[in-house]
Amino acid sequence: MAGMRLSPDESSEANQHLSAPLQQFQTGREVASDDDRSVAADSWSIKSDYGSTLDDEQRHADAAEALSSAANFRPASDCSSDKDEPDADAMTSMLGLQSYWDAAYHDELANFREHGHVGEIWFGTDVMGTVISWTKSLCIDVSQGHITNHVGEAKSQPVEQDDKYLSSWSVLDIGTGNGLLLQELSKQGFSDLTGTDYSEGAIDLARSLAVRDGFSNIKFVVDDILETKLDRQFQLVMDKGTLDAIGLHPDGPIKRMMYWDSVSKLLACGGILVITSCNHTKDELVQEVENFNQRKIAIIAQEPKTIKDQETQKDHPPFRYLNHVRTYPTFMFGGSVGSRVATVAFLRN
Repeated sequence: MAGMRLSPDESSEANQHLSAPLQQFQTGREVASDDDRSVAADSWSIKSDYGSTLDDEQRHADAAEALSSAANFRPASDCSSDKDEPDADAMTSMLGLQSYWDAAYHDELANFREHGHVGEIWFGTDVMGTVISWTKSLCIDVSQGHITNHVGEAKSQPVEQDDKYLSSWSVLDIGTGNGLLLQELSKQGFSDLTGTDYSEGAIDLARSLAVRDGFSNIKFVVDDILETKLDRQFQLVMDKGTLDAIGLHPDGPIKRMMYWDSVSKLLACGGILVITSCNHTKDELVQEVENFNQRKIAIIAQEPKTIKDQETQKDHPPFRYLNHVRTYPTFMFGGSVGSRVATVAFLRN
């Protein structure tokens, strides 16, 4: 998935961005193998650790080019039938529309029922494995009180007896898709697991896979993160590509602000939000969270409170940066060091 930035960093570093065709959902034939999907997802973009990438117009153009060169699937509701190819804006916006994902998961569910395919493993199995092991280590360290500030590095190889800490963590995976991320978390010792997606087809697929694979403990719910109906909070919230897709909606900037409002309500105090993105650097995600914090502080400042209350709230914004994955492969391009994926954790104050 690709997304759009709200506030590009006007740094002096010359940052670069490449894109390659993203493996698309297929209609009327077998879906691509997981290895092919992994290569396609990992090729989606190059990110720089120095803070910025190309401007939003170029991102949209790159996304449209990738889609038009690879897409054999286009929902009829999103593309005019009298054109050979949809224009760039139409192609880019498709990934931000529910109609796209409803049609995509309709095909994925059909392929599962006919061939047993699990569907898209977004970002590939290697990235998912890294996210799982890193998140597990982070949660164990938090449970043991080892992380006192954002400078600390989570242990990469926790001892197995520490798994006892994970059973008490309540986990929400937003935009769960086929739900495989939750299956992997369950294997690591997490037991209170919930996955949500606004596409009913995605939830049907996730439930079917969970039943087949023996994960009856995982709960799947049709729910839109932007208008969530969930009435509980979670200690761990996972997002693997959902924020990216929300940014591609025509009203992306507004919907991203709605996203942060919803997540801040769903995440319990002291809980952790882990975001994995293929279109944002760690610094860009940190800056977006800081922008949200400043908006919330400004709103709170307008409410009638004592000076002591205002000072306390100023010192405790909704989120603070906790850590990020440092083990993704990096490479040099255009003088900048980059990686294709960023995973960042934030603590709910």
